[in-house]
Amino acid sequence: MNVLVTGGSGFLGLEICRQLSARGHVVCSLGRRPSTALAALGVRQHLGDLADPAAVSRAVAGCDAVVHNAALAGVSGPPRPYWVTNVVGTRHVIEQCRAHAVRTLVYTSTASVVFRPGGLEGVDEGLPPAPCHLAAYPATKARAEALVLAAHGPELATVALRPHIIWGPGDPHFAPALARTVRAGLLPMPGDGGNLVDTTHVRTAAHAHLLALDRLRQSPRTAGGRAYFIAQGDPRPLREITRHFLRAAGIDARWCPVPPRPAIAGAAVVETLLRAVRSARTHALSRFLVAELLHPHHFDLTAARRDLGFEPPVGFDAGIAELARPAAAAPNDPNDPNDPNDCEEKPCPTPTTPSVPS
Repeated sequence: MNVLVTGGSGFLGLEICRQLSARGHVVCSLGRRPSTALAALGVRQHLGDLADPAAVSRAVAGCDAVVHNAALAGVSGPPRPYWVTNVVGTRHVIEQCRAHAVRTLVYTSTASVVFRPGGLEGVDEGLPPAPCHLAAYPATKARAEALVLAAHGPELATVALRPHIIWGPGDPHFAPALARTVRAGLLPMPGDGGNLVDTTHVRTAAHAHLLALDRLRQSPRTAGGRAYFIAQGDPRPLREITRHFLRAAGIDARWCPVPPRPAIAGAAVVETLLRAVRSARTHALSRFLVAELLHPHHFDLTAARRDLGFEPPVGFDAGIAELARPAAAAPNDPNDPNDPNDCEEKPCPTPTTPSVPS
């Protein structure tokens, strides 16, 4: 197949391109900047923005399938940039798939579309998206996911995947942000870290995208028009997960609990003040991230196993051991490790103060 991967230069996008290329597919990417990592794979690169329908049209033309992985991801900030990239950009992808007779569209959504304060424990796809969201990222991803699933039909088969907290070798987000949070051997975090959280190794997330492409082409009625949670299927206490990531980076730090109520109240105050002054800044302290750090979030993967044949190709412990090896420290793409046209589910702590992470 000729396959377009939007956001192919980013962490997940690059791994999807690797796996597609290894299968012998002809791969192209749409991104805002050239990538040396994609060039090394022989991926044809289209430069442009999702907000530009002409750029999307040029990238989609001649493709048999599209993996729409690009998005603006984050835990805070004003809604308009998220809306333009995530909703308007997704609408452009759908329109150009139809205009160029593309038959298959796999969309990278996020498990955060269903996240509610109080957490999620073993939920399946029967749970609808949250009636309200704590941040623009999950809100706009929920809207974009709905557009993709509504577009499913005889001429365009669509599916949405919901990976959760993607990590692995070259991760430019989650593990490095944790390391930056450590202060004098302490990792300050809201709560005691006993909440069970599932995560997704980057190869697991990319593998699921290839499975979805196969299933849509072979049997679109099986998975078409549906969303699927993707994760390791191995929830662990958040305190344990962070300890593994830090030790893999050579950092030994002790969890330092921050009382939940001050963390939540502080996040609400910061968000209120920034809205009042109409600031375009993103900020480290958000109610969305504090809620995800405090509460459980793990999922029932039965539907993905049944309909897609999904099983994680790498286990959590094996992935952690891989992180600890020196070769695992190689960067994802030195040109653009934080391309906003790359979608990762990343509730990353990026603190502005040593006491409360985000």
